[in-house]
Amino acid sequence: MCPDVLEAIKNVVQSLVDDEPKSPLHVGEVMACWLFLTLCAETQVQTEAGMNSTTDPELRKALHTAVELFKSQKEKLTAFLRSEGVPLPPTSESKPISDPNSVPLGVKLTDKELANSLRKKISMAITNCANGSAQTIRTDVGMMWAKFLQEHITFYTTLKAQMRKRGWLQAPPPYYPPGSPNTGR
Repeated sequence: MCPDVLEAIKNVVQSLVDDEPKSPLHVGEVMACWLFLTLCAETQVQTEAGMNSTTDPELRKALHTAVELFKSQKEKLTAFLRSEGVPLPPTSESKPISDPNSVPLGVKLTDKELANSLRKKISMAITNCANGSAQTIRTDVGMMWAKFLQEHITFYTTLKAQMRKRGWLQAPPPYYPPGSPNTGR
């Protein structure tokens, strides 16, 4: 139900945006887009390398979904920045598919390490989307950030649940304020 509500809101706002004159991007908008494009491109490549390092089917699926998410956002942002005349950042090339069993043990990350690395990158993407949204003046750019943010939050909640189920979720120790009745000590 949520995607339908979000889609409806997006359509209403988009109809208003289409008539809005588009001012040039300001330096904060350009910087946020440029940095996020770099994050998307590099995370896509690093996640492809992670796919080449695991045989776990659930993790491979999550990594594949993340690759597609970052690739899609990278393509949208690339097209947007080109249309605005903004030079693109240099990025790494995609990784070819390789056999996870051929990765040397001294190089190969564990499934837990791969999942937590991806979780941290998604957290960074969420933060960057929120910051980009807060800095933007143009409504079309704000809508782009909102869509990217929604996609990352949706993926993040699924990934986190999977990690919790597998015992991979790294969390800080609980905090018990002094004097609380349930100190756990």
